[in-house]
Amino acid sequence: MDLFLTVNGQVRGRRTASGVVAVLGIPYAAPPFGPDRFKAPRPAPAWRGVRDCVAFGPVAPQSAELPGAPAWSPGDEDVLSLNVWTNTDGNGTAKRPVLVWIHGGAYTFGSSAQPDFDGTALVRAGLVVVTLNYRLGFEGFGHIPDADGSDFPDNRGLLDQIAALEWVRDNIAAFGGDPANVTVAGQSAGATSVACLTVMERARGLFHRAVAHSLVGPVYSRQLAADTTRLVADAAEVPVTAAGLTAASPDDLVRASDRVADRLRADPAAGPRYYDPVLYGPVADGVLLPADPLAVDPADRADVDLLVCHTTEEYWLLDAVGSSKKILTDSELGTFARDFGLPGDLVPAYRALRPDAPVLDLYLAIFGDMSFGEYSSRFADRHAHAGRRTYLSRFARKRVTEGGVVRPWHCADIPFTFGVLDAPEVAFLIGGPPTAEDHELSRRMVRAWADFAATGEPGWGTDTVRIWGAQDEGDEEDQGDQGDTYDGFRAAWRSADYARVHP
Repeated sequence: MDLFLTVNGQVRGRRTASGVVAVLGIPYAAPPFGPDRFKAPRPAPAWRGVRDCVAFGPVAPQSAELPGAPAWSPGDEDVLSLNVWTNTDGNGTAKRPVLVWIHGGAYTFGSSAQPDFDGTALVRAGLVVVTLNYRLGFEGFGHIPDADGSDFPDNRGLLDQIAALEWVRDNIAAFGGDPANVTVAGQSAGATSVACLTVMERARGLFHRAVAHSLVGPVYSRQLAADTTRLVADAAEVPVTAAGLTAASPDDLVRASDRVADRLRADPAAGPRYYDPVLYGPVADGVLLPADPLAVDPADRADVDLLVCHTTEEYWLLDAVGSSKKILTDSELGTFARDFGLPGDLVPAYRALRPDAPVLDLYLAIFGDMSFGEYSSRFADRHAHAGRRTYLSRFARKRVTEGGVVRPWHCADIPFTFGVLDAPEVAFLIGGPPTAEDHELSRRMVRAWADFAATGEPGWGTDTVRIWGAQDEGDEEDQGDQGDTYDGFRAAWRSADYARVHP
């Protein structure tokens, strides 16, 4: 059947493929605007009759326009919606494991409507799949000064994610999902959101396993969030007060944020934000989010199984799309290292591991490992040291095309895990039409996600590292050259204090 009963009313989905139904744009919270703007999410209103849920809901305020996904239009308000993919027996008696996906996008852009996140293949592998929108940019993560935190809390985007997980707890059984077997998963900003959820008391009991691809960290301090608010308010020409920021429209703050990012990108004195200005992120407010996930006491972590993955050449994507500063000389590389407070022996260690690499490649390797690879690995280490079952993997698949080498860069692993390699929108990420080997790799990665969500075991041991796309990946005990080289990079980071390396 294509009809499902939620606590707010009945919904109707649409069939996307044989045996799969997509129910799209279901509100899980009220529109977060008007009197509810900058506040914690409120319950979605109920409706009478059957609500047709056959198209994705509006995306959160942002300036990005992503291939295959809707753009935000000023006036779109019902942005807190989610989507459910299930089989046609979804409202029967058999309950399937549930995977809840949190998209990435630097906490500033992206949505659940991206073609990369179609849940069909994962449903065929035995799951019920949920994807969700949450507030982004200033609406979701901007700090509101001179206000009672209970009225205008930090981390509104994380509160939205918790509200969506509460909706899953209360409704997913109607779609054939098991509310007692929920895995929360995400990539990049979505992965760090997952990490935050594992250390937040408000999220306890809402999920039972976690998947995090390419975590980016650390999270922001209250001081950094307050400094960002001052920059954005100045660019929007409004007072740095709750009243002033509330008076600015969502479009005003999106445009002001873009202007601030452009100014930082052009200012060598901006420190770390000169290289790739990301304005927003979770705030370690000591209330909702006690601290950066790496700093939380092991005893205070959620008792959940964890699967972590990162790509081995993350930052090459940011260079390819032009969002990162190009560093071409040794002098510039030295300035970069000082701006981020890197240990003095780190750049020489990378140079020793890649003696023939140009400066740009060294810079991209260091920047990618600092931002994603090392943070991901450290989070896995901390979770394992807390006595939690933890699995680590790396995505190393490369492809040689007429235009050059398509690297295992940021986001390249996600089309493989969702099994959407034939979607034209992912061709750039994977280097053109998929090969037979690509489809086989995707089949194995989909299976690993589905098995982990079902049983907590993805198919390799907790004492090994799975290298996806390596020639010898079938032998999980042997990481091959990719594993050996990356372990050398990890060794170079041993003396780095993340609290000092990142702002």
